[in-house]
Amino acid sequence: MRPAIKPLPEWRDVDAKTFETQIRPGARPAVLRNLVGQWPAVKSAQSGAGNISAYLLSMYANVPVPLFEVPAEMNGRLFYDTQLNGFNFRSSRAPLGAIISRLMELRDQPNVPALYSGSISLPIYLPSFIDGNPLPIPLRSEATLQSIWIGNRTRVAAHFDASENIACVVAGRRRFTLFPPEQVANLYVGPLDRTPAGQPISLVDLAAPDLDRFPRFAQALEQAQSAELGPGDAIYIPTLWWHAVDGLDAFNVLVNYWWQDTPAYFEPPMQSLLHCLLSIKGLPAAQRSAWKALFDYLIFQDGTALEHLSAQQRGLFGDLTSEKASIIRAMLLERLSRDG
Repeated sequence: MRPAIKPLPEWRDVDAKTFETQIRPGARPAVLRNLVGQWPAVKSAQSGAGNISAYLLSMYANVPVPLFEVPAEMNGRLFYDTQLNGFNFRSSRAPLGAIISRLMELRDQPNVPALYSGSISLPIYLPSFIDGNPLPIPLRSEATLQSIWIGNRTRVAAHFDASENIACVVAGRRRFTLFPPEQVANLYVGPLDRTPAGQPISLVDLAAPDLDRFPRFAQALEQAQSAELGPGDAIYIPTLWWHAVDGLDAFNVLVNYWWQDTPAYFEPPMQSLLHCLLSIKGLPAAQRSAWKALFDYLIFQDGTALEHLSAQQRGLFGDLTSEKASIIRAMLLERLSRDG
């Protein structure tokens, strides 16, 4: 019997202090009810799909936006083809007005294709949206990415983001289902070098999980949490938490913010993962185990590695600085160039 998915914890009346001192330090997801309920965009959406459509088009910069179209028989699921070497959707670019017009035409029709215009950069495509709809929680990062997602009934497979994420529902309803990072082995991840939207995804259909093919997914379900969000609600998703997202209505709008607080001289951890494919994964088992012990000691332990040395004596293995980052980057470039 499929276990019931537990509800996500919810907060109301969240301000910047509450977020920074009570929610974010726990590195656990949280629903932030009515966080952006006062946004003009949300107020417009509550007056009808036509009003929010006009509101968005009034600030549109007339640059064609990304569009994914999924055949009706896929029931909104953006996914791979049957061989996992292609996808079940067609991607293109189109004017936002044309996309919204088509969404409005399809609203009351049965068995329609799924249309999904995703990860539209607000500064590029709708620049005035940001000032008119400020996030109540200031994000202390210059590297914040602000995006908008527009579509009808869609199902996005569980995936992770390498950044922290606050996603805000503007129009329609969305269901978020989250899994902790440590459940990765139970999520049956698809091909890493060919993904529908840049991030690895789970191959399991959350709406109808095939536990004969994916038996360990039952363990992931035991750790899953879910919530349904309406206009004005938001959700905080910490780094590397897997999340599946369902658009539940015929017209949905979501705005999200990705950010990292690490200094600019930090490299994305995914680059280290790729480097490990070159240097560690193919080693004999005994050598991999030895390297794992070294990584655990020098990289993943908190505060105890090299404690017998002064900060100066730890050299490159001490706390990372801009100067050390430049040295390490030069060493890596030189060695990769030589080996190539």
